[in-house]
Amino acid sequence: MNWRISFAAAAAVTLGLLVQPAAQSAAQVAAPAPSRQAAHQRLLPLEGGRNFRDLGGYRTADGRTVKWGKLFRSGSMVDLTAQDLGILNKLGIRTICDYRDRNERKAEPMPWASGTGPTIFADDYDNMAIGLVPGDMGKITPEAASAMMAKSYPMMLRTFAPQFKRMFGELLAGHAPLAFNCSAGKDRTGVSSALLLTALGVPRETVIQDYLLTNRYLPQALAKAKTGPSDATGKAFLSLPPAVQAAFMKADRAYIEAAFKALDAHPGGAMGYLRDEMGLGKPQIAKLRTLYLD
Repeated sequence: MNWRISFAAAAAVTLGLLVQPAAQSAAQVAAPAPSRQAAHQRLLPLEGGRNFRDLGGYRTADGRTVKWGKLFRSGSMVDLTAQDLGILNKLGIRTICDYRDRNERKAEPMPWASGTGPTIFADDYDNMAIGLVPGDMGKITPEAASAMMAKSYPMMLRTFAPQFKRMFGELLAGHAPLAFNCSAGKDRTGVSSALLLTALGVPRETVIQDYLLTNRYLPQALAKAKTGPSDATGKAFLSLPPAVQAAFMKADRAYIEAAFKALDAHPGGAMGYLRDEMGLGKPQIAKLRTLYLD
């Protein structure tokens, strides 16, 4: 039978995963240092943030830079404190695109009271079920787990295309500052970030380095997370060998490169995908860059 990975549970169980020596070594992938600019921080200074990052400051191929304080990527926001919400309110975050399924959102709800805070967009689908893992999970190897993850990234370009397109629609409408998130802020969020930075003209290597920053910031967030595994999926995940767990949870260059390979295979490459699937023709790309680049 297919084994389903609940990304909410997976993110939570990493609390006891990425801080272990075996998992740490698997997650130590080269990534750029945080921004040194005094006025801006790559990782937001949030007590309960999970991989909550500003995409500002990245330089584009034509020499412009992504505006700070406009575009944010994150994992689950369930642990944000009252002080954190105050920081986000000061930033003026207006819109959140939440890529989690209904069960993930139920397990780790947004911290804003009903009718308050940003406008939140989410779709009610059931489980982030990729269904690519062998039936006998006891025999899966780290290599097989990594292969499964790499295979899942191109699938996200299809599965989440409507949600990614909605994000771009909100940005084109000027409904920013905007944040987008999944549970860990790694996979669905990573693909979304790659599409957004590519549309803004950020070079691919810079996009990949931004993706790899999850290996720096997610473990420290999960080490102090309040949530933990509460279902059979989370317990099954914990029963896997540490190296297999790490293969699922790390941000691996091969994973995001698999998404880029699929984009390159689209007629017209990545820009062709953005045109055909995201509705971003030349006028829309130009407007995005006017709105979100300095």
